[in-house]
Amino acid sequence: MNTQAHTCTGLHEIAAQVRAGASTASSRVEACLARISDRGTALHAFNEVHADEARAAATRIDASIKRGENPGALAGVILAIKDNIATTQGHTTCSSRFLENYRSPFDASVIQRLQSQGAILIGKTNLDEFAMGSSTENSAFGATRNPWDQTRVPGGSSGGSAAAVSAGFCDAALGSDTGGSIRQPASLCGCVGFKPTYGRISRYGLVAFGSSLDQIGPFAKDVRGCAELFEAMAGRDTLDSTTVDLPVPDCCTQLDEPLRGLRIGVPREYRTDANAPSVARALDEAIAAYKSMGATIVDVELPLTDVGISTYYVIAPAEASSNLARFDGIRYGHRATLEAGEGLEDLYAKSRSQGFGPEVQRRIMLGTYVLSSGYYDAYYNRALQVRRRIREEFDHAFTKCDVLLGPTSPIPAFEIGGKKDPWAMYLCDVYTVNTNIAGIPGISLNTSYAQEGNSTLPIGMQLQGPAFSEALLLRAARMLERTMPPSYPA
Repeated sequence: MNTQAHTCTGLHEIAAQVRAGASTASSRVEACLARISDRGTALHAFNEVHADEARAAATRIDASIKRGENPGALAGVILAIKDNIATTQGHTTCSSRFLENYRSPFDASVIQRLQSQGAILIGKTNLDEFAMGSSTENSAFGATRNPWDQTRVPGGSSGGSAAAVSAGFCDAALGSDTGGSIRQPASLCGCVGFKPTYGRISRYGLVAFGSSLDQIGPFAKDVRGCAELFEAMAGRDTLDSTTVDLPVPDCCTQLDEPLRGLRIGVPREYRTDANAPSVARALDEAIAAYKSMGATIVDVELPLTDVGISTYYVIAPAEASSNLARFDGIRYGHRATLEAGEGLEDLYAKSRSQGFGPEVQRRIMLGTYVLSSGYYDAYYNRALQVRRRIREEFDHAFTKCDVLLGPTSPIPAFEIGGKKDPWAMYLCDVYTVNTNIAGIPGISLNTSYAQEGNSTLPIGMQLQGPAFSEALLLRAARMLERTMPPSYPA
C-alpha cells in the first residue's frame, strides 16, 4: 500500500490556523466527511457519523471567530469518540444490541472539557462489544477493518477509533483502555495511542467494564496530538472519586527537547519467540535509535509478565460481572418478549442472552464464577495478591530505568477471523495488560513496518513509565518519533 509521510504539527496548530482564518472549521469538517464518504463504509470505523451536528458546531465556531472571540485551544479540531463514552449527541451503544437505541441524557466529563475548548465531534466509533476484545470483531454491528489492509483487524477494543485516525477521518479520537484497548489498536493501525495513569482522566460517562482498570485516553497521528488532548482532559473531577488531585503537567512546552541521560529499560521477558520476526527487528531498531541519541539501555526483569493475562482475566471479568448486572432489560436497554407463564427471572435471562454477544456472556460467566462462594479466595483474592506483586515489580524496575521499552503487540495485524481460539486472542495483549494492572501510563507509537504478502503493516513500540510520569513518557516517545516519523495509508 502507498503511504504518506506525516510531520508533527499538533492539534493546537490546527486550531491556530482556524482562529487566524487560514482555515475554517466548516472546511475541515467537510474534508473529513468527504473522506468518510469515500472509505467509511468499507472500513466500518464508525457506528454513527454525525454530519449535521458537526456542521452546526463548525458553523458556530466560525461565527465566533468572525465576532473576534476565541472559541478555544482546540477550535476546529475534529474528534471521533469511542461508542462507550456517553454523549448527548447520537447514541451510546457500546456496540451492543443491548444498548442499540440508548441515548445518553448527559455528556461524559471528557466530552464537556473538549467541546468547551472548541473540539468538534464527528461521530461514534465501533468497538468490541462493551470493550471486551482485541480485534473489534466482537461488535454487534460488524467488524471494523484495518485501513492498511481491509482483510485484517484494526485491533481492539478501540479499533474504530484507531482506524478512523489512521484513515484520516478525523484529527484525533478517544478510546478506553482496560488491558491494552488503546495501545494495541494504535500499534496495528500505525497511529499513536496513549493510556495515562489510572486516575489522571475522569471516567465519568465511560460505560464501565473493569472499574479498577479502565482509563480514557487519546489517539492521534503523532505524540504531540496525544499530549495536547491529555492536557485538555486530565485533572480532578468531582464526579469521579478516583481522579487524583494533582496539577496537570505541561507536557507540550518541552516535548521536543531531548532527555539527557535517559535510561531505557528493556525487559528480557519482552524478547521472546512469541514475537513475530518483524516485531523483534522493530524492537532492535528502536533500541538502536535510542542509543544513537545518547540514551543508556538497561536490561531489566519483569518475571510476572507471563501471568499478567491470567491475572487480568480474573480481575477484569469479575468487575465486568458486577458492572454489567445493571443491564437487566428493566430500566433501559433490550427487553425480551415473554411467553405465557414466564416471569421476572425469565425476563432477565432472555433479555441478557439476547442482548449480549458471546464474548460478553463468556466474561460475565467467568467473572461470576470467580466471585462465587468457595472460589472467591482461590481465584479473585489470589489475583489481587498477584496484582500487588506486579505493581511492586514495576516499581523495582523503575529504580533502574526511567521508562520501559518493548513491543506493543507480539504480532502485526492478523486476518479477520484468523483467531478463533479466545486464549490466542487474549495473548495479543500480553505486553499491555500489566500496565493497567499496575495503573501506570503507557504509549504506543508506530516505528516500523512488516511486509506480509502484498500488505505493508505497521508495527508499534510501547513505552511505559512510573505512575504520573506522563510528561517524561511523552518526551521519551517524541524522541523516538523524531527518528522514525510516522506515515499513513495514502
